[in-house]
Amino acid sequence: MNRRLYNGVAIAAEILVPLAILAAWQLWTVQADNPNFPRLSTILVEFRDMWLFSQFTTHVVPSLVRIGLGFGIAVVAGVALGIPIGLSRSTRKLAMPHIEYWRAMPPPALLPISIVLLNDIGDKQKVAFIAFFCMFPVLLNTIEGVRGIDPTLIDTMRSYRIPPLERVRRIVLPGALPQIVAGMRTSLSLAVIMMVLAEYFSSTSGVGYVLLISKNTFELGPMWAAIVLIGLLGYLLNLLFLLAERRALAWHRGWRASTPL
Repeated sequence: MNRRLYNGVAIAAEILVPLAILAAWQLWTVQADNPNFPRLSTILVEFRDMWLFSQFTTHVVPSLVRIGLGFGIAVVAGVALGIPIGLSRSTRKLAMPHIEYWRAMPPPALLPISIVLLNDIGDKQKVAFIAFFCMFPVLLNTIEGVRGIDPTLIDTMRSYRIPPLERVRRIVLPGALPQIVAGMRTSLSLAVIMMVLAEYFSSTSGVGYVLLISKNTFELGPMWAAIVLIGLLGYLLNLLFLLAERRALAWHRGWRASTPL
């Protein structure tokens, strides 16, 4: 199978498999007639009425802003902390136990503490909550990416007395960038999860808040519409990130393709 045919089959499968699942959902719900599982047509009508018109600016926009701010802070913090930790063995020994401890902490356990410490259930608390947990994939991937750089390159630049910031800009950051981007992609999907969690427990707006209210009032149509929206947000954000990654790492793929096996 040539590459063009393989790509065509992959694209067709990516489109047809979700459509088949949706068709199966519609057929099953029509036959089952279960109020807990509305028909797909009913969910799509609720989705159109809620998210494309009346509640988009009220709930979707705040959620997207929180995701963007939290993700951006997490990337900056993860890279800024990961580079010096990755370059210094002694710093790594001191930092890694703390990083692993907080990384293993379940997010719901820290949600009440974040509200108490920040004395707020507004955007500041939610952005800080998203940023904290989204930082760890970027941080760990940055550390590993820096550790994977050939020490000879860094030693050579040090021997020529090139300033540390210049070494980071010319050698360390480009060398670790592929792994940093991989961590960013994981963090982006995690940001959607953290957004829903934060809004579900401590918010008066956002998609997670709508999900909570729909569940508490037994409005199953809006609840399923919110679930569909959350899935679409995750999918579209990942798609946009892949497009940006393709541009940012075009040089890396070209180098890999030209390197003999």
